[in-house]
Amino acid sequence: MKFAITSKGDAKSNALMHKMRTYLKDFNLEYDEKEPEIVISVGGDGTLLYAFHRYSSRLSKTAFVGVHTGHLGFYADWVPDEIEKLVIAIAKTPYQIIEYPLMEAIIRYKNGGRETRYLALNESTVKSVDGTLVMDVEIRGQHFEVFRGDGLCLSTPSGSTAYNKALGGAIIHPSLPSIQLAEMASINNRVFRTVGSPLIMPAHHTCMLKPVNRSDFMITIDHLTLVHKDVKSIQYRVADEKIRFARFRPFPFWKRVHDSFIDG
Repeated sequence: MKFAITSKGDAKSNALMHKMRTYLKDFNLEYDEKEPEIVISVGGDGTLLYAFHRYSSRLSKTAFVGVHTGHLGFYADWVPDEIEKLVIAIAKTPYQIIEYPLMEAIIRYKNGGRETRYLALNESTVKSVDGTLVMDVEIRGQHFEVFRGDGLCLSTPSGSTAYNKALGGAIIHPSLPSIQLAEMASINNRVFRTVGSPLIMPAHHTCMLKPVNRSDFMITIDHLTLVHKDVKSIQYRVADEKIRFARFRPFPFWKRVHDSFIDG
């Protein structure tokens, strides 16, 4: 089996990365950063997000597993004291593949023809470069509302526990292929009105954002932040691709929610 390891970059994570790499090679596994069958993320959820985007072109061939060296992560279910156990499991045990839905974002521009496509594991946010964000929101090709406020956040089910939760969004189990739209400080008065609640859309629904008075936006895709100019529209939907996690033991989603937010 071919494997690769990504590290958060701190001394503790780097030491674990080198130790695991040595152990796995001792089991005759091949280290291959270009075409790994399994990618081990050592750090936290941010490290796994980085690994996901690095290998997003081969999601159907690569599975991910996380070791967290800090706080409990939603994607990292192993701790440093268990790396010998994890190494033996990787080398000797057939693993279960668990798939989580991803979100596709397509940004189209006013000059026509050109577009940029991204995949998000957690979320995408849209804010105006300056001033209030004003966006026409369309769902399934039908106008839904005009949003005015600080910004909008669209998230995946696995990302629903991140920024989306801080915005008052619902926590969605990742077995449900869906995307969620949450508002950031919307303006609601006698003149301007939004639904004011998070919206959860199924896999066959598309959410389209169309600029009203500006065309330059600060758009995030997970940890990546870029300014996009002359934007015509931003389209979101559940992606055809999925992320694959290698599971060597149960890692129940609701237990992670409980341990992270209630009694970890």
